Amino acid sequence: MVRLMKLLTRDERPPGEEPVSDLVPEPEVSRAKRVRVLLAAACAPLLFSYAAVAIVLAAVAFAADRSRFSTTGALLAAGPGWLASWQVELGLGGHPLGVLPLLPTLGVAWFTARTAARAVRRIGGRTPSDALPVVVVIAAAHALFGVLIALLAGGSPVQVNPLTAFCVPGLVAGLAAVAGTVKRCGLPATLRNRFDPVAVHGLRAGAFGLAAMAACGAAVFTAATAVSWSTVDSLVEPGLGASSGQFVLSVAYLPNAVIAAMSFTTGPGFSIGSLTVGMFGYQEGPLPGVPVLAGIPSHHAAWWPALLVLPALVGALVGWKIRAIDEDPMLRMRAVAVAGALVAFGCVVLGTLAGGRLGDGPFDPVSVPVGVASVIVFCWIVIPGGFVAFFAGAHEPPEPPGEPAAFVEDADAAVETDEQAVESEEDEAAKPDEDGDDEFEDEAEAELARELGEDLDETLAEIEAEAEPEQDIAVTESTEGSGDESAPGGDR
Repeated sequence: MVRLMKLLTRDERPPGEEPVSDLVPEPEVSRAKRVRVLLAAACAPLLFSYAAVAIVLAAVAFAADRSRFSTTGALLAAGPGWLASWQVELGLGGHPLGVLPLLPTLGVAWFTARTAARAVRRIGGRTPSDALPVVVVIAAAHALFGVLIALLAGGSPVQVNPLTAFCVPGLVAGLAAVAGTVKRCGLPATLRNRFDPVAVHGLRAGAFGLAAMAACGAAVFTAATAVSWSTVDSLVEPGLGASSGQFVLSVAYLPNAVIAAMSFTTGPGFSIGSLTVGMFGYQEGPLPGVPVLAGIPSHHAAWWPALLVLPALVGALVGWKIRAIDEDPMLRMRAVAVAGALVAFGCVVLGTLAGGRLGDGPFDPVSVPVGVASVIVFCWIVIPGGFVAFFAGAHEPPEPPGEPAAFVEDADAAVETDEQAVESEEDEAAKPDEDGDDEFEDEAEAELARELGEDLDETLAEIEAEAEPEQDIAVTESTEGSGDESAPGGDR
């Protein structure tokens, strides 16, 4: 068995060719290759988006009845169509067209993000500074191409503002490129290290909440369209050309319809011209004959407020995701507030992109009340989400009733112990001085005692010397007296 393991693990390379380290540095990319990669990253999204728009327009024009197909016309019409796919407002015969389909925008943004990620990988980018040239080149190419189309469209029935054509495609393409390179360059890890962990958890939960709100809007839109399928069938015009055009238009505006349904589900609703559809209000008005709008009801229903359970459920799910991030309930509440702010901001952006001007007719404008919608969506996230995050998460155990008093007694005892320790240290520090003073006092007392003892002895001697004659005299007197008294008696 041991011999088998040695054979399996033996290095067949000759001595001196063993790898020094497992981390082999990547070869440096030459300048020529870097330039080629950057040019490909700049041109690929332009060619893809322009070609896709031209192919769709050519297919619709070819299938339309009583129309003459022209390749040159399809290529020329693809220019304004390309601007519309990047959300640039157009003017058709002096009438504004700001309600632009979001599905083509999502498609070209996704392709741009993939192209940017591939370009960064080919040049060996690892840091955000490595991705910066790719993002700048892609944004600049789209901005220049947009202003070029705007200048070429001058004098045609389609009017485009050159400044808008320069800024909007460059901004959208730049954001898509950043989204594509952010993971490759390790930017999420950098942000996690620099941002507050509570805020990071809140942002993740907010992204989940925004996606869940959009899913609720999609579910409501799908259910309404399925219920109104007979209306959808009646709106489809006969003929391959007309029906294919309606189908392409409806599919392109599907994200716009989902955002409008999301606004309706959360409460504020939406409006198309004089038509207003809200959870608690309805105002009649004309509608375009497009199948994508067939699910819009013709009158108010009393059961609509029951749909408010969906955004409340989304808020509860956001709180459920945040419940375990920390034991402190206030930190969890702060994460819920961050999630609500992100969802509200996302609703503002989506509502702005979904609406806009639609000519000067009865269907103008198409709008979502983004201000009211953002406040209401924030409340839908914060109120149920905060409730769930606060009560479903962990809590610090409360202190027993006797613990504070015991803690005070322990503190007093500790203070007394410290004071006694300080006093003992002071006594020990002062002990040598007291010993010295005691010795000095003992010597002084001994000397004083010796002096007092000598004086006392002298005094006693003097007293004894003085007392002895007096005693002799007294004895003599007493003796003499006793003899005188006896003499007369004897004489008697």
